[in-house]
Amino acid sequence: MTNVSSAQSPSSPHRVTVRAPAKVNLVLRVLDRRPDGFHNLWSLMQTVGLEDEVSIEVSEGMDGIRLCCDDPSLTTDRTNLVYRAAEAVMRRCPQSMGLDISLIKRIPMGAGLGGGSSDAAATIIGLNRLLNLRWSAAEMAQVGQLVGSDVPFFFFAPTAVVTGRGEDVMPVCLSGDRWLVLVNPGFSIETKWAYHTLSASRTEVRPLAEAHANLVRERRLSWESVLARVENDFEAPVFQTYPVLRTIKDRLLTLGAEAALLSGSGATMFGVFRDEQQARRAASDYPTQGGERIVVVSTRSGPVECFS
Repeated sequence: MTNVSSAQSPSSPHRVTVRAPAKVNLVLRVLDRRPDGFHNLWSLMQTVGLEDEVSIEVSEGMDGIRLCCDDPSLTTDRTNLVYRAAEAVMRRCPQSMGLDISLIKRIPMGAGLGGGSSDAAATIIGLNRLLNLRWSAAEMAQVGQLVGSDVPFFFFAPTAVVTGRGEDVMPVCLSGDRWLVLVNPGFSIETKWAYHTLSASRTEVRPLAEAHANLVRERRLSWESVLARVENDFEAPVFQTYPVLRTIKDRLLTLGAEAALLSGSGATMFGVFRDEQQARRAASDYPTQGGERIVVVSTRSGPVECFS
């Protein structure tokens, strides 16, 4: 990746705010373990209309990065993906400066919805504009993959097939719209635990189905073809430990969902509905027992984007 000769141009803004959408995995296959210890993945990912906001401002008179968040439970030090993404960009810039970053969280954490990864991508996109870096999506993805495996996807959203450990992203067109009912059970699932549990629970890795491979060849998909092939390898081992998630899946199907699935390694379940009216009726009729967070969202959300 090439550096730029100056950190800002006269036309560059001094502050940007970026929308960071959540994602769901319509297909998630966990394949063989790689030499680097990670697993090869095959996933069809889709952004949805639940968004965080990342605001970035160049701060005069200070060096380094200052991050604040409206959710006090989220750390704002170097363990935060937003902080790490900002550091990764600044290492490639020739000038030192201070950054004030503000994060508004709406995507639940540890939920399988990619909130942290989307926030990191939003940070890179925001700094690309703020500092007039003129990086392409591919160049931003190179920086993003150093921060987290899911980050590159968000530069090519709304729909893409993701392979490798997440660094290989192929955008696809998914025609038509659907509405989702997201049900977060009120607890999080650690990704590392989910991978360990999955590995311990299976004696072999199922090969990728020809039907899924065909999705790559088609490049232009319909919801009907996708819904016939939805699956998530994490469901069986995660449901074993958290049976309430299977109950949520069954409830969504009973309420009329065309499909219901775990997103990522959990803990959010989502049901797919043909239109907004059906989704909102299902959300209204869902028998909550306390602790669940239910959100109705469209799948028409685009990529991470600046809006000021």
